Amino acid sequence: MSETVQMVKVEDLPPKSVSPELLLSKFEQLPEIDKKLFTYSPLYLGFNGAFAGLIANSFFRRLLNVTQGRVISSVPMAVVPFLSTMAVYHNAVSEPLLRGDLDCQACTQIRGGMIGAVVGGFYPIVLALPLNASLALRHNTITIQENENVLRFVVRVTKPVLKKMGFVLVLQGIFGGCLSYQHYGIYKKLLDQPDSGSEDSEIMVFNKTG
Repeated sequence: MSETVQMVKVEDLPPKSVSPELLLSKFEQLPEIDKKLFTYSPLYLGFNGAFAGLIANSFFRRLLNVTQGRVISSVPMAVVPFLSTMAVYHNAVSEPLLRGDLDCQACTQIRGGMIGAVVGGFYPIVLALPLNASLALRHNTITIQENENVLRFVVRVTKPVLKKMGFVLVLQGIFGGCLSYQHYGIYKKLLDQPDSGSEDSEIMVFNKTG
């Protein structure tokens, strides 16, 4: 058995063969506009999540006739979806791209779309229900019927809000998919960047032949 040595350009290696340190080094060579878009654009998805939280909160307050605790209910409904959407997108899309662990355009877009629709759209609805339901029960603005259990109450209250929030869910999913599509494009541009050490960076690859 013998070994042959072959010189291979870094750009020609599979993404998972490139170290995260090298990818970060290449990231620093990207144009400033690409770096800012990759770093800060998830903020917009987070802001959309916060906006969806405020909309869901408003719908539940009207449905449950809640007039008390406007600030107490509005602040967490803006902050929690914003931080959650940002954190999940960073850990599921941005970070794996920079590590070279996510080299599939369709997978990236699906992740982005799901995060936008579920974390940035549906999660605020789930969060707003118990918050406003507790206020409604505390201030007796709504009561659970005698023949109605908690599950039926949740379904009855949530159903009209889901119908009104349907457009927001779709919009968030589309925005998340478009954002992840742009991030994947920047990632591919990053792979095409030459190594900072030289224009034609090469490494030795050992091939075993029998």
